[in-house]
Amino acid sequence: MAIRPIITLPDPRLRLVSEPVTTFDGELQQLLDDMLETMYEAPGVGLAAIQIAVAKRIVVADAARGDEPKNPLFVINPQIVWASEELFVYQEGCLSVPDYYEDVQRPARVRVRYLDRAGAAQEIEADGLLATVLQHEIDHLEGGLFIDHLSRLKRDRVVKKFAKAAARSAPAAPVADKIEA
Repeated sequence: MAIRPIITLPDPRLRLVSEPVTTFDGELQQLLDDMLETMYEAPGVGLAAIQIAVAKRIVVADAARGDEPKNPLFVINPQIVWASEELFVYQEGCLSVPDYYEDVQRPARVRVRYLDRAGAAQEIEADGLLATVLQHEIDHLEGGLFIDHLSRLKRDRVVKKFAKAAARSAPAAPVADKIEA
């Protein structure tokens, strides 16, 4: 297993729509293990493959809290097949939008159909934190970020803040030597 670098806003790859997984091989198993290790190390409760610059429809999640035993979930090619009308507000953050948190309203419960790490069809009905995590990570697979659920003003401020920070941390372009005639 290896910890992979997490890409952050304003990286344009975060807006890519991820491709379905079609091959369940050793390379996929390694990616799943790397994603899980990366998520735990960050630390986070969910991670989409695009967040480590892999445009595949893969999510890992673990909504276990505190002293609860780890309960990793591997979600491949997920589809939300049902969402409750009842809504839930949770203060969300994102490993790709570090140190920024906002209240986001989403359906309180969802049913997700997906393939597990062996390629077997599964379905899960989730509520509370796990429902939020699954919806948040599935948004990533469609090129979405949790800030897309905020007002335009808040979203624009966040994007501007991260763009400025990226510009400040970018290496300076080399200055061309002056040529005297």
